[in-house]
Amino acid sequence: MRGLDKVNGQTVDVELPKGGRGAVFGLDVALADCRYPADNPTGDAYAYLTIREEAKTEIWFDGWMIASAPALSALDHSRYDVWVLRCITS
Repeated sequence: MRGLDKVNGQTVDVELPKGGRGAVFGLDVALADCRYPADNPTGDAYAYLTIREEAKTEIWFDGWMIASAPALSALDHSRYDVWVLRCITS
């Protein structure tokens, strides 16, 4: 996935294993599942994410994100943006 800090324009790419979690700037991102078309593993990715600010309980996003349509189901945060790039098959 990729994260964007809207204030300074900095981006970061983060790889998370299914069931894992990690930090993307000031956000805690948990990846529950990542799916892709069986006939095209490098194709469109669908990831179920739960995103909250680090050390806080308020959830900013909880649901599926689609790599080819990040605006369809997007994180609504004033400073940060996170979107799915692909699922890793190995």
